[in-house]
Amino acid sequence: MPSGFNFSASPFDCLTLEQQRLVRDSVDIAYFPQGEVVLAVGDQPTHLFVVIKGFVQQFDGNEVVTTYGPDDCFDGRGLVAGKVSSRFVAVEEVVAYQLAKQAVSDLIAANVTFGALLFSDLSNKLTALSDRQSQHELQSLAMARVDAAFIHPPHFVDATISILDVVKKFHALRINTVMVEDHTVDPPALGIFTGTGLQRAILHGTPLDQLPVGELANFSLIKVKPDDLMGDALATLIKHKVHRVVVADGDTIHGVLEALDLFGFLSNQSYQINEQILSAKDVPTLKAAAGQITRLIALLHRNGTKVNMIARLVQELNLRLFERAWQLIAPKDLVDNSCLFVMGSEGRGEQLLKTDQDNGLVLRDGYVCSVDIAQVCRQFSQALADFGYPECPGNIMVSNPHWRQSVADFSQMVRMWSVTASPDTLMELAIFLDAHAVCGDSALLDQVRASVFALTADNDAMLARFAAAINFFGSSNGWWNRLLSRSEKGGDQLDLKKVGTFPLVHGIRSMALAQHLTAVSTAQRIEALMACGKLPAKMGADLIDSLHFFMGLKLKVGLQEMDTGHAISGGIQLEKLSSLDRDLLNDTLDVVKQFKVLLNQRFHLEVL
Repeated sequence: MPSGFNFSASPFDCLTLEQQRLVRDSVDIAYFPQGEVVLAVGDQPTHLFVVIKGFVQQFDGNEVVTTYGPDDCFDGRGLVAGKVSSRFVAVEEVVAYQLAKQAVSDLIAANVTFGALLFSDLSNKLTALSDRQSQHELQSLAMARVDAAFIHPPHFVDATISILDVVKKFHALRINTVMVEDHTVDPPALGIFTGTGLQRAILHGTPLDQLPVGELANFSLIKVKPDDLMGDALATLIKHKVHRVVVADGDTIHGVLEALDLFGFLSNQSYQINEQILSAKDVPTLKAAAGQITRLIALLHRNGTKVNMIARLVQELNLRLFERAWQLIAPKDLVDNSCLFVMGSEGRGEQLLKTDQDNGLVLRDGYVCSVDIAQVCRQFSQALADFGYPECPGNIMVSNPHWRQSVADFSQMVRMWSVTASPDTLMELAIFLDAHAVCGDSALLDQVRASVFALTADNDAMLARFAAAINFFGSSNGWWNRLLSRSEKGGDQLDLKKVGTFPLVHGIRSMALAQHLTAVSTAQRIEALMACGKLPAKMGADLIDSLHFFMGLKLKVGLQEMDTGHAISGGIQLEKLSSLDRDLLNDTLDVVKQFKVLLNQRFHLEVL
């Protein structure tokens, strides 16, 4: 019997050693020449096949449903059901393992996860996968590097300056620690003075303006390296009974790691980033916080945090970041008399890694700004670009006057979108429907949004043209392609946005528009549609699961590209996916396919 069975491929990677032995004792090798039908509709299968070499295609009628390659298995559902419902054909010479039906039945009975991953529906598969990830404890936060936490920048003072001057620096810079340089010794000594030292200075009795800081500084520094583990840094704090350590690499001082920041990182790093954003007094400080967001995303993903939780957290941090940047750049009267908003995936709360800016500004009718609004908006767009959010290729930003108008003018423009229903206006309508208020008076945005619903009531023709985009993602023209091409990188990669995310998101967006639903996120729209009886509960649940899988897969691939120094492409190389990810991708794309059938019936798209 073969001994090289790959137990690292799904669903066999969840088997115990005893269950692996059962597989080895029950498996054999099968060969199929190119073009041979491996399984036909109505067959009663006797084995589960696991591809070793070659490719097998599954057909539903004359349509290819999916393709199975090395380490992929089929047909688990047919084996359990007792009858094959699709046709499986070797599209090239195929060598495969064949695992006896009785062995598969025994494995299903003994291992719930194996059974779920093999033949359950999408929801049960994802539940089993989530449970397995929780059991594995992918990576502890304590295993993160020290430089993943917030490190306070070092501020240096000479040992001869007075404690009073140090106190003034504390107040001016909103800090409680300085590094003290003593140049009276050879080699020069480096120490630290903190707020705790200030208490000793007061008890010293010497006037603070006459007491040199060097007399009370601690020159026995407790240090950790930037690449030390967070758990080791915590152990160092406990061992030396200190509240902070100096982060240094040789003679290079990177800053100070406070115990509060370390504990905050281990419990909830997002809280520390949020505090950085809220307390920022200038744009450069915000830039540092923006850099921490991406690192947080990677850390949470490595630790198995659910993608919808990461997305919700990232949305809140991004909104706070954009809000604080706008407050620092725009005068108060402009902030109070406008509503800054974001759109697209950022507005829906479904964006994880940084993407192009999509934002706009609604101004109160009759408001006259005391400064040049255009200049303020250009500064804001440039600030976001500096934070790592590229300028929008389609110029959908507050720096473009088209996306910066009064309530009356914006409402008039929105009405024209619905009336003309041209390619350009349908694209802008789709973008605007995902608008989410960031800063200012959100009622101004609500007034404009109401104009959309007023014009779409009983406008079935416009709604049908709007929804029809789900069927034309592969076309070379059309307004939908203008949306999709903004992130398209080309090449032989699978464009997950075109084949999965866009038809799902836009289909739900179209149904929500028809019902005048005010929810913005896709998941909330799905829940609202299920609540009002416009979407079957089972399909709604599968669509939410599929959306989160698409988001998670895109995040995983994006982080891998970042780790290897490549630009984020947005594409998926199928040959690099694990067998489990390929299996789940097939299931989720099948959910989207079923959803498109419902949409075609709902909006009568077959007549367009």
